Amino acid sequence: MSELKSGTHNIHYEVIDLTPPWIEAPETILFHHGVGANWRCWLGWTAALTERYRLVAFDMPGHGQSQPGDDAITIAALTANIIALADAVDCAKFHLVGESVGGTVALQFALDHPDRLLSLTVSNGAHIGGSIENVNNWDAVINGEGMGAWSDQMMAGRFFEGALAPEIWLWYREQQASADGGTVLALLRALVGADLSARLPDLAAPTLLLHADSSPFIPVPIMADLYDRVPNGQLKIFPNARHGLPFSHAGSCSRALRTFLDGLDGSS
Repeated sequence: MSELKSGTHNIHYEVIDLTPPWIEAPETILFHHGVGANWRCWLGWTAALTERYRLVAFDMPGHGQSQPGDDAITIAALTANIIALADAVDCAKFHLVGESVGGTVALQFALDHPDRLLSLTVSNGAHIGGSIENVNNWDAVINGEGMGAWSDQMMAGRFFEGALAPEIWLWYREQQASADGGTVLALLRALVGADLSARLPDLAAPTLLLHADSSPFIPVPIMADLYDRVPNGQLKIFPNARHGLPFSHAGSCSRALRTFLDGLDGSS
């Protein structure tokens, strides 16, 4: 468990390095979660990746064990957090995985800092924040009914009924409810104002796009438009999945990432 000061943000992060000793200087995968989640939501990805990669994950401001954010919640500030974290764990170049708003931040990072990336993976993320649907009432729900009501609303958008065991569903619901409401709304404002469309043809990193067939927030045509704009991308659509794809389908997503990464260096 480690803490990092980045600008005005105090960030909690974890490093998981279970690579065998005969792998010298293993490559690093850095994970950026989305609104309401935290670094533990990536734990289902570890089985497919720890044999070869060092994994770094963190809690966004106002989530998990990181302190709440402030008016400095912007896409630019969040990309600066990635640089600060990569530097803190002594990683000049890395694979970046982002989901939801973390995917938008990852896209921005890839465009601004192509020299730092080995590859980019975006799960259920959008390049046009204004295209995100079903978020107009977040302010009213969070300020009027509280984070518990907001989390209940989000759970229906993240997972089909029966997609998670009851105890896992409850755990995730509680993680969302514990997020800082002001930070969540600041993240939403930052996300809605983003539009990276014009810059996407300049994206240099090999890119994997993972998306659910039934996200109520980012329809498949939005992800298809992102895919069409990315010069070196692969797209995988997962059936029977909603916006919680990286959690409900952690095994399938992580195996898709491992196959993608193996293909980059010619491994079988």
